[in-house]
Amino acid sequence: MTLSADTRSLLYRPGLLTPDDAQALVRGALGACDDGELFLQFVASESFGFDDGRLKTADYSRDAGFGLRGVSGEMTGFAHANEVSAAAIARAGETLKLLDPAKGQPAPPPRHNNRHLYTDASPLDAVPFEAKVRLLEQIDAAARARDPRVVQVSASLSGSWSVVEVVRADGFFAHDVRPLVRLNVSVVVEDNGRRETGSFGIGGRRLYDDLFLPETWQRGIDQALHQAITNLSAVAAPAGEMTVLVGPGWPGVLLHEAVGHGLEGDFNRKGTSAFSGRIGQRVAAPGVTVVDDGTLLGVGGQGRRGSLSIDDEGTPTQENVLIEDGILKGYIHDRLNARLMGVEPTGNGRRESYAHAPMPRMTNTFMRGGNDDPTELLSRVKNGIFAKSFGGGQVDITSGKFVFTCTEAYLVKDGKIGDPIKGATLIGDGPTVLTRVTGIGNDFALDEGVGICGKGGQSVPAGVGQPSLLVEGLTVGGTG
Repeated sequence: MTLSADTRSLLYRPGLLTPDDAQALVRGALGACDDGELFLQFVASESFGFDDGRLKTADYSRDAGFGLRGVSGEMTGFAHANEVSAAAIARAGETLKLLDPAKGQPAPPPRHNNRHLYTDASPLDAVPFEAKVRLLEQIDAAARARDPRVVQVSASLSGSWSVVEVVRADGFFAHDVRPLVRLNVSVVVEDNGRRETGSFGIGGRRLYDDLFLPETWQRGIDQALHQAITNLSAVAAPAGEMTVLVGPGWPGVLLHEAVGHGLEGDFNRKGTSAFSGRIGQRVAAPGVTVVDDGTLLGVGGQGRRGSLSIDDEGTPTQENVLIEDGILKGYIHDRLNARLMGVEPTGNGRRESYAHAPMPRMTNTFMRGGNDDPTELLSRVKNGIFAKSFGGGQVDITSGKFVFTCTEAYLVKDGKIGDPIKGATLIGDGPTVLTRVTGIGNDFALDEGVGICGKGGQSVPAGVGQPSLLVEGLTVGGTG
């Protein structure tokens, strides 16, 4: 895409930095490197928090800066500053002189075949301040009126608008303008002295428009309230190895953590992933196909939360089939790891901001749907649980071992859903759990657009998804 003059002026200003200045500085700083880039960024962000019946926070910020990276062999030199000027970039370039000169040919530039996946407009400017506050007031009032057991409501609205440009020593330029919005609703209910919480979130790379529709935020209240009231009657979770039916959509976060991180190129280049050296081998049950796709579109044809027109090295995003019908096909890569492993970059070089160097990161990671009727999958469960929604989780990349907390789950007996359970955790390891999938639903769904992925101290927005999955022999940690 091409940045408008007004948008580009957020990065380039007369007397401080011009595009020609940037090109000359990068050519001088990175001329002896295998690879690298100048990453320029402007970002404006806002957040509103409504809690305890009143507006508690209303924040707005603007930031701009650059990150200059040089790569020689496996060595990386990186410097950044929140001053976008030729003088600051020249000072940063001094750092890269510490790198050993490259011995081979410089890496070729990214291909120029990206698609424009989202609007250039800023969500921050499209809706007045008063309307944003009024939306949160409406959500608070409607949620409290929904049920007399509601004792606390929290609602938040956030948005950002980021302009980025990638400049390389070989003359390559790439630009992107990235909107991102999110709405969250949390409800606390109390009955007979017992308190439980439910939550809902929605967002993506678009404007605020659909978040302000009553059908959107009323649905959010309904789902948060349903989860909270369900948990009021929850019994202690059982413990042991059992059959687990995992719901569609957001529960794909388990796949993201337990499998997705293990398929990132840096861990596999270093041989530290449970999937290292296993391309071409069976790593999952037949029918299991796992994909990372940064080009997905969502509401109104706009980009999903994890989607990007280009990654943070300028490589267009694409569909990457990682596991196909149970066979490991490949990993996701940034430019550095792709070059060192002798493969093509996959459009997964991502960074939190200009102050961070890129690394291989997921975009939208999901398992494709199968042919099984979810009701039939449920009928196969003689004694187990149905895990409908998850909270946080942890994974060890080397072993693939994970622990996940269920925020909404139910006992299942003889194919019928029973009491809700509290305190259930799912314990296992990614490579093993994929081989124990015995049913794949035809109800594939992506999450609503609230995922945040952490790695190496950096956080980036990400998407997840899956169909209903029947997994045999998964360990459930319980409280009963």
